[in-house]
Amino acid sequence: MVTAQQMREIEGRIFEAGMPVAALMEKVAGLTAARIQVLYPRSQYHRVGVLVGPGHNGGDALVVARELHFQGYDVLIYRPIAKLKDLTANHAQYAASLGIPFYEQIQPLHQCDLIVDGLFGFGQTRSLDGEVADAVNQLNQWSQPVVSIDLPSGIHTDTGEVLGTAVRATRAFCLGLWKLAFLQDQALEYIGEAELIDFDIPPMDVWAILGQPAGMQRMTAAMARDLLPLSRPAVTHKYKQGQLLAICGSRKYSGGAILTALGARASGVGMLSVAVPDSLKPLLVSHLPEALIIGCPETPEGAIAQLPDAVDLSDYHAIACGPGLTRDATPVVQSVLEAECTLVLDADGLNILAELRTIPTLLRRQAPTVLTPHVGEFKRLFPDSSELLPDGVSAVRKASQRSKAIVLLKGARTAIAHLGGAVWLIPESTPALARGGSGDVLTGLIGGLAAQPALAEQPLEATVAAAAWWHAQAGTLAAKERTELGVDAFTLSQYLIPVVRSLLGICK
Repeated sequence: MVTAQQMREIEGRIFEAGMPVAALMEKVAGLTAARIQVLYPRSQYHRVGVLVGPGHNGGDALVVARELHFQGYDVLIYRPIAKLKDLTANHAQYAASLGIPFYEQIQPLHQCDLIVDGLFGFGQTRSLDGEVADAVNQLNQWSQPVVSIDLPSGIHTDTGEVLGTAVRATRAFCLGLWKLAFLQDQALEYIGEAELIDFDIPPMDVWAILGQPAGMQRMTAAMARDLLPLSRPAVTHKYKQGQLLAICGSRKYSGGAILTALGARASGVGMLSVAVPDSLKPLLVSHLPEALIIGCPETPEGAIAQLPDAVDLSDYHAIACGPGLTRDATPVVQSVLEAECTLVLDADGLNILAELRTIPTLLRRQAPTVLTPHVGEFKRLFPDSSELLPDGVSAVRKASQRSKAIVLLKGARTAIAHLGGAVWLIPESTPALARGGSGDVLTGLIGGLAAQPALAEQPLEATVAAAAWWHAQAGTLAAKERTELGVDAFTLSQYLIPVVRSLLGICK
């Protein structure tokens, strides 16, 4: 992920090395035009409207327009600004010589089957106004698909902020390197489907500007395949596969315990113990007969009052704590904060931690801590870091460095940071996960993976990122088969293993 300034510096190195700007424009726009032809074939999208701005993004758009024209598309160009950069002006002159019509108003493009947005690319900082803003607002009322080159025009590259108004794209082709806006929740409704157009930037040029390659990682299926415990040695037993203690649930929120445990079950952890209020023990036994269900003394309101004396926290490789607890379980969270194993905190575990003063409390811990807040919980946990929101990357990085915890910030684009400053990004997700209990499943999944000794040699933050990717892929797969409305948290948990089957190449 790069900022606008970083992208300028990387491109500057490419040009200094001898790559002509015109040659790079031809390459990038050619790749974009080829992708458009695959996604929007001429047989279905014969007439294409192209929006051309004054800068190099407009030049890219003009090359795309020319290439589509050569392939038999009927192309119309909207050019609202007369003065163009020299290279862009040259392409405009050539397009006109080919007989491609130019318009100063957007209305003639209304009957097009597809719109290509090349008004403004990365680096835009001024708000769209005047006739251009009016045209964008008019475009947003139309029904045909809109493809934006690099970024939807009107979106700030770094923050995802809407600059006055912005194009609502159906799809955005990000050029070269992912821009930070693609991670920001406020930009997602404008970006639509996101796709990277890779034009072979030399890694040395990227590293020279961004630092070491591990500074920011996008989790991929190939990475997840290497990070997840997809196979086991021939000779093993349950205790070698890890012991997890999940502390969750209350009389009011019994589902939190079940969903957390189901997430942990899918992780393959060898021995799962679930601590719940005494009154919930029969319910949990009926849902998870293979788990050890620990009944705990409970408050009059039905929360866990304390862990039984027989529970020795040193017996476990990891503890997952929080879903469904209610804030009446403060003594329980205080006790697990003293544990000498990995601790995953979510939901009321995070709310209680915030009341106990997040950073001073965590700095006393010797073992690793994983926090999994959504934005509201993040603001309570890290009020000093939340000022960086909606830039999730900067906010989560600062919070992790201050607390010495691994921080996973949930959202449409999940970011995971650790003390060293590196950030893992989960690029794909689905709004189907915006359901109560989805996060409980993730907590159990992270806890179950963190508890497995076989994964202890890899960085814990990589394990957490792999769990988040797995969770998102399960939601995406479930949404495809059940629709977005059909993915409740229990259903989500049932799609975790099909994701593993896919990674292993095993059919249903």
